[in-house]
Amino acid sequence: MVNDILFQLVLFFSNMIQSITGFAGTLLAMPFSIRLVGVVEAKTVLNIFTLMACLVISIQNRRYVNYKVLAKMAAGMLIGMVIGIWLFEQVPLQILLTFYAVLIILIAIKKMFWKKEITLPGWVMVMVLVAAGIIHGMFLSGGALLVIYAVYALKDKAEFRATISAVWVLLNSLLIVMSYQAANYNTATIKAILISMIPLALSVKIGNILYKKINQQQFLKVTYVLLLISGASLLF
Repeated sequence: MVNDILFQLVLFFSNMIQSITGFAGTLLAMPFSIRLVGVVEAKTVLNIFTLMACLVISIQNRRYVNYKVLAKMAAGMLIGMVIGIWLFEQVPLQILLTFYAVLIILIAIKKMFWKKEITLPGWVMVMVLVAAGIIHGMFLSGGALLVIYAVYALKDKAEFRATISAVWVLLNSLLIVMSYQAANYNTATIKAILISMIPLALSVKIGNILYKKINQQQFLKVTYVLLLISGASLLF
């Protein structure tokens, strides 16, 4: 019971941060969620949770979606997702969790101390897309790598947010079908999903209010520290 309440709090705070910063929601939430409810329930609930949040953004900003870039992102990540799902079933979970934790910590350190964006060749960007799909297939957390490609392909801020949200709608919808086929939807997960709609609505509303009132750069620094803690929680 306590773990279930803490899980809903994690969903609330992580999505509020997502609403403010535009990234890091699932990346921040997943390690804590795994510890609280287990990897299968965490992935199942967070998938629906993220899908609903991104669906709202996509519908509200549909005129800004760059469909050409969306198609490229979805295709590259879909290839990676197939690989990621296969790896998740084949590689021991503890090895995957250790790799995932180290990745989160490296991303946080990079964001904190290395601000300069790197210009990479087109073929490397394609590999980044596939890598993002692999991570998303394993832990629903490919966003940090997808942003590398998105910064390269989408220069307009409105296009950036709307197109990335549309990517998650497409890919997470596919993951819902796969989760259903894997019989991951049971009484516990369905109950958690229904309850999570409350923190979802509250987090989006509060996040949008705070976005207009707080210093974005200062809040990002707090987010990176939280990412470090989140990644470290899987190592100890």
